[in-house]
Amino acid sequence: MRIVIAKSLFTGLLSLLASLALSFAFVPMLGGEVAGAGLVMTIVCPLAISIPASAVLYSQSERIRRAEAMASDALAKLAAAYEELHRQSRHDGLTGLLNRSAFMEELQTFSREGVTGALIFLDLDHFKSINDRHGHAAGDEVLRRTGQILATYDGQFNIAGRLGGEEFALFQGGLTVDEMLRWCEDIRELIEGMDVRSASRSSVPVSASIGAIHCAPGFDPHGCLRAADINLYEAKSLGRNRVVSSI
Repeated sequence: MRIVIAKSLFTGLLSLLASLALSFAFVPMLGGEVAGAGLVMTIVCPLAISIPASAVLYSQSERIRRAEAMASDALAKLAAAYEELHRQSRHDGLTGLLNRSAFMEELQTFSREGVTGALIFLDLDHFKSINDRHGHAAGDEVLRRTGQILATYDGQFNIAGRLGGEEFALFQGGLTVDEMLRWCEDIRELIEGMDVRSASRSSVPVSASIGAIHCAPGFDPHGCLRAADINLYEAKSLGRNRVVSSI
């Protein structure tokens, strides 16, 4: 408000100076004299008109400026909320990995771009027993820790997702068949080596069975995932905590 008053007074002063300058410049040229009532009018009229009018104008301008600032802030918050909502719609809330639909969408993009690499389908062994024997908090911690391990492989052509329950998928672009086998074993060993404790501080044994498939250029994402799932089923049939792969 002080700024509005100051601007209005300053505008009134400028109007007064302009009025005096015009009066003293043109009235004598017309044979008149700036004095008496004429001088009073020259002083009072600019002040009486310009100060209230300027106050109204500056006050409205200030309200508009504040409204624009509030609108801009609201739009920024709305954009941030939309971005967060979009992120949440694509990610699993517990592990932070891509959810199934987002994972398959990214995999389809890699296929269209001609990316090759390894696709693994991973299932935590005896996960129901972990929940039953050690509690759901321990089970959730196993899922979170598994997500953290898989997230370390995230990159330009690498994606990790939780497909549901204790099932995870991971794609790493550019790997050869031999590299794929070593990569799968590294992941299996990292999961097996997790140190997870229950509420009673007892150790929670964790392992994973992995089915892997090497994806050629233009691969079918759903077909490759089914092939990896078949290999996963075989890994479980062979005793779990192992890798079964194919080309």
